[in-house]
Amino acid sequence: MPISSGARPALPQVPEAVHRRRWAILVVLMFSLLIVVLDNSILNVAVKTIASPAPTGLGATQSELEWAINAYTLVFAGLLFTAGLLGDRIGRKKVLLFGILLFGVGSALAAMSGSPGELITWRAVMGFGAAFVMPATLAVLMNVFERDEQPKAIGIWAGSVGLAIAIGPVTGGLLLEHFWWGSIFLVNVPVVIVALIAMAVLVPDSKDPNPGRTDPLGVVLSIVGLILLVYGIIRGGQLADFTDPTVLLPVIGGLVVLAAFVRHEKRTSHPAIDISYFKEPSFSAAVAAIALVFFALMGVTFFSAFYMQSVRGWSALQAGLLILPLAAAQMIFAPRARLVVDRFGARVVCTVGMLLVALGLAAFALFDATTPVWVLCVLFFVQGTGMAHVMTPVTVSVMQALPREKAGSGSAVNNTFRQVGGALGIAVLGSVLSTVYRGGIEGHLGALPAGVREAAGESIEATLGIADKLGPAGAPLIAAANDAFLKAMHVTAIGSATIALVGALVVAMFLPGKTSAGQESGQGERSVHAGAGR
Repeated sequence: MPISSGARPALPQVPEAVHRRRWAILVVLMFSLLIVVLDNSILNVAVKTIASPAPTGLGATQSELEWAINAYTLVFAGLLFTAGLLGDRIGRKKVLLFGILLFGVGSALAAMSGSPGELITWRAVMGFGAAFVMPATLAVLMNVFERDEQPKAIGIWAGSVGLAIAIGPVTGGLLLEHFWWGSIFLVNVPVVIVALIAMAVLVPDSKDPNPGRTDPLGVVLSIVGLILLVYGIIRGGQLADFTDPTVLLPVIGGLVVLAAFVRHEKRTSHPAIDISYFKEPSFSAAVAAIALVFFALMGVTFFSAFYMQSVRGWSALQAGLLILPLAAAQMIFAPRARLVVDRFGARVVCTVGMLLVALGLAAFALFDATTPVWVLCVLFFVQGTGMAHVMTPVTVSVMQALPREKAGSGSAVNNTFRQVGGALGIAVLGSVLSTVYRGGIEGHLGALPAGVREAAGESIEATLGIADKLGPAGAPLIAAANDAFLKAMHVTAIGSATIALVGALVVAMFLPGKTSAGQESGQGERSVHAGAGR
């Protein structure tokens, strides 16, 4: 599996006019990627506000907040297959412009939502648009850079995620302090307009000269399977009972549909995802690492927002500023990760990176209501450093495994596993958090009326909302809510760290070492140029 950037292609594959403006194109691609990632990072600091009763927020429950995030990521992940194939077939610039425009429309409508249900619907529309943006940016990148420069460009592309993580929470915090909650979505609109103009002027179109057909059945199966599975898991967290029929039936149904999806993809002549890619252990390890690191991290990102704002009492802006060390680490190290890989090999670099992520996640199990701020900053920096040394090499590995004309498919695989891992992380770890919290707070809700008692036990925000209405008499309930949430966070953090450790084991066993990477890079060059010459 090609990881190293040491080999140079024998002949230029990029037209000279495109080659000269490749760095300007990369900036435009980063700008487009920025709006997709920025939206989720803004939403993470806004969950407390949206959970507040109207007119401050929408009064969303924890499960509705999870669906506001998952509606985006599930539609995004489910359509990535087809979006990548359509980009290869009809032109990556066309689908990129379409995706950005739809994302902007969805953002404007989400800002005007009058209920959690409307917000979830328009978030799904935004996910639909984003599905056409994310794979197209990486596919265009692979077609405007020569192979020897691709690892550097991918590192910068991955680092732009860190930039979005930095800008998102701070921007969201500033907006929430001065405007209503819908401004976190409305801010996307001017960014979309600038991106559309820049794309139209600078970005060249490219496509596969021999494209395959789309796979609508595969897309439908993947969307239905994922929604059923994640809905069942979220429902289990709501009920604090994973044996309830309303939990088991969706989970089992989702697994059956996903199994049918895999079977269909193996048999169809035009699969949404080519299952044969996964026969190569290092390719499978790379995409597994992507899924596992985002499974662990997205779940923690979800509960850390409540920890910082509900337990610690920090504002959305303050919570956003605390994410800066994680973003800074990604921005610093992602573009340079290729240099470390060249020296030590992908296996060592990615294993150490996953261990750093696990360390940062496990540390949340030691946090309490008085943990110093500098400790959080250090741990976020450690997490960002670990992610930077995982995401860049595994993305290079996935993308350089395929010929240039299949860049859309490769990007779809890379981003699908990232989004599915993140969505399932929020669902699974969010359910664990909810279940443990409900178990810890139920014993303190006996004095409340029966109707209020059930609602108050669903999340820490719901409990604190009831406690505020009780005035001074609610102080013991606030203390109990904080204690119950911290215990739930500790359990969830250990679960997250365990997932990251599984990821470290996977990459340690299956990613190529330094020697293997160099050998396979040469083989990859020959295979790609052989394919390009046909």
